[in-house]
Amino acid sequence: MKVFLTGASGVMGRSSIDALHQAGHTVIGLARTAESAAQISAAGAEPCRGDVYDGDALVAGMRGCDAVANLATKVPVGTAALRPGSLKEVERIRVVGSKVVAIAAREAGVERIVQQSLSFIYADNGDEWIDEHSPIDLTGATEPVVVAEHRMARFAEKGGTSVSLRFGLVTGDDRNTAWMFRRARAGKAIGMGAKTSWMHVIHPADVGSAVVHALSAPGGIYNVGAEPVQRGDYVDTIAQAAGQKQGHFLPKWVERLGSDKLEILTRSQRISSQLFSDRTGWHPTYPKLTPDWFDALARV
Repeated sequence: MKVFLTGASGVMGRSSIDALHQAGHTVIGLARTAESAAQISAAGAEPCRGDVYDGDALVAGMRGCDAVANLATKVPVGTAALRPGSLKEVERIRVVGSKVVAIAAREAGVERIVQQSLSFIYADNGDEWIDEHSPIDLTGATEPVVVAEHRMARFAEKGGTSVSLRFGLVTGDDRNTAWMFRRARAGKAIGMGAKTSWMHVIHPADVGSAVVHALSAPGGIYNVGAEPVQRGDYVDTIAQAAGQKQGHFLPKWVERLGSDKLEILTRSQRISSQLFSDRTGWHPTYPKLTPDWFDALARV
C-alpha cells in the first residue's frame, strides 16, 4: 500500500515509517519545514511539503495513496505544559487539522484514515478494567481528542473507513520521557497521582506496528498499549533506569496548578488493548514496562 503520513518527523511518525517500510509499504511524509523534509527523506520516505491546514498540499500529496495515517501532534514538554495556552497548538491540530485532513482524503480518493488518539479520555475507573465501551470524561483537555475522533467517524459515514487508535502514554526515546528521565537521574520528582492508580503506556516502536495493523483493521476505535502499570512502578522503573533506587512524586499543588491539563495524567486507567489484538493480530513487542524501555536515554 501507499500511505500518506502526517506527523512524519515526530517520534510516532518515525516509528511508523520504519514499521511501514518493514511491512512492504510505500510512505509519503508531510513535512512542514525543510528540516523535517530532510529527516523524512533520510528515513526513506518521500517528503511532501505542507501542513495539516493546507488542503491543496494535502490533496496533492494524498492522490494515489491507499491510506492516510494522521499522527500530527505538538505536545508541550515538561513544565512548558503549565504555561497558559500551552495546549493551543495541539488543540488546533486536533480540531481544525483533523477536519482538513479528512476533507482532503475524501477529495483525493483515499479510502482509509488511521487517526492517532489518546486513551487519557477515559474516566477514572479505579482498579476496574477499561475497554472501548467504557465511559469517557470530557474536559477542556480531552474534548479536542474526541472531536478528532468524530471527524474520522464522519469520514466513515461518507463511505470511507476510519480507525482511531487510542494510544497510551508514549514512553521511551521521546522528548517528554527524556525530560522525566533527566529529572529522575537528578533525584527530582516525576510522578503524579496516586501510587496505586493505573496508567496506560506504549513503547514508541509499538506505535508504528499498530499503524501497520490498522491498515487492515475493521473500522472503529481501539485501545493500543502495553500492560497497564501502576504509577508507583512506572516512576520507580524510570528512576532505576536512571541510576536511582526509587522515584519520587510531585506535590499535589503542582497537579492543582496544572488544572485539567495535568488531571488527565492522574486518572486511574487500567486499559485493555485486547480488542485490537483480537481483530488484527497485533501484539506489542514491548508488552510490559521494564528498564530496557529507557536504554537509549541511559546511554546519553
